[in-house]
Amino acid sequence: MADERWVAAQRVVNSGQFSRSPLLSRFLLFIVAETIQGHEGRITEHQIGVRVFDRPATYRTIEDNIVRNYARQLRKRLANYYACDGVNETVRIEIPLGGYVPVFHSEPRLKPEPVPMIAAAAPLAETVTVAAPRRLLPAPARRTIGIIVALLLYTAVVAGTTWFIQGKLGQPAWQSSPTDPLWSALLDGPLNTYIVPSDAGFNLLNDVSHKTMALADYMNGAYNSVPLPSLDAHSARDLHSQQFTSFVALKAIVAIGQLREFRPGHDVVRFPRNLHLQDLQNANVILFGSEDSNPWTSIAQKDAPFRILDRHGTRGAEIVVMHPRAGEQHRYVSHWNDPEHETFALIQYLRNLDGTGHILIVQGLDVAGTQAAAEELLHPKAIASILRRAMQPNGQLRPFEILLRTTSIASNAEGTQIIASRVY
Repeated sequence: MADERWVAAQRVVNSGQFSRSPLLSRFLLFIVAETIQGHEGRITEHQIGVRVFDRPATYRTIEDNIVRNYARQLRKRLANYYACDGVNETVRIEIPLGGYVPVFHSEPRLKPEPVPMIAAAAPLAETVTVAAPRRLLPAPARRTIGIIVALLLYTAVVAGTTWFIQGKLGQPAWQSSPTDPLWSALLDGPLNTYIVPSDAGFNLLNDVSHKTMALADYMNGAYNSVPLPSLDAHSARDLHSQQFTSFVALKAIVAIGQLREFRPGHDVVRFPRNLHLQDLQNANVILFGSEDSNPWTSIAQKDAPFRILDRHGTRGAEIVVMHPRAGEQHRYVSHWNDPEHETFALIQYLRNLDGTGHILIVQGLDVAGTQAAAEELLHPKAIASILRRAMQPNGQLRPFEILLRTTSIASNAEGTQIIASRVY
């Protein structure tokens, strides 16, 4: 007969609070199994890092706090589970602060209480709310106004995203998607996540000044002193100071905010001018736009085999493939001046600068290219096979890159295709 503690742990990891979090499930099952087998002495931070998170035996816990971060998440998930799905559990699992050895409590079986159906479907970030009053849901008119304002200012992007997130309680029940492991790793892990739209104003500054500014110029605010003699003082001041983004980035950010894995307060929209180098070192980051509109992509993809480079001589850009395989080209070129033209884009899931998290880059050679990459990512049937190749036995995704081709018709993407990919 199976140990009741193991059966209880299995029910926990099969619940809605854990089913899409493979690492937390693996963490819990490991410490429960070791306890049942009488190996409590093996339940150390270092052993958990090696056995659960695939860290090398030589890794130092003082330099890598992944176990401590996930332990905090695990305690919170357990509390949410026993407040909702597991309210009538007779065996409860607790992980006391200061250690990782689980404690099991026997509880009397309670008479089930009726629970509104909406609570079972609500994402984890909202499970503490049993039923939201109907008056809290945003009115359609307010939602429309929020979207319109968001087209102009970055602050409205934040407001609009939050607004759509608040409306998730009224959406249909969640359905699984091939990208669930990707969003779980980026949005629902122990690291904070910064969602960074493109800087459309910076792109216009480059075009109007006929000068390309590098990341170093962007970081020190050199764009504020770029002369714009062709513009009046008011327009020049707006380009220097206002936080403009693209409609493509806005739509993608709103869609991300509606994902089940999104956690308000943990996942934050941040304009690229307010991002810092350390954010790419100790957090997850989602970057929209290529180097001309989001200079942070230049350092994020500096060692990637697929890279976007400007070709100012022809007013175009190209994607360079460092080591092309059979059937692949070394360069894929787009010409911006043609109203209808072939263009290319990249979806890149790479390690962050410290290797503790990930950076997702969604960029194209032009607006249509970035649109194509965002649509393939957020409607992922086309990239499902690549994501399956990237999946590891432990539920984590290997870094990957996807090269896309599409046709830009009046700056709208049509007929997107995958033409190359890498899984590392």
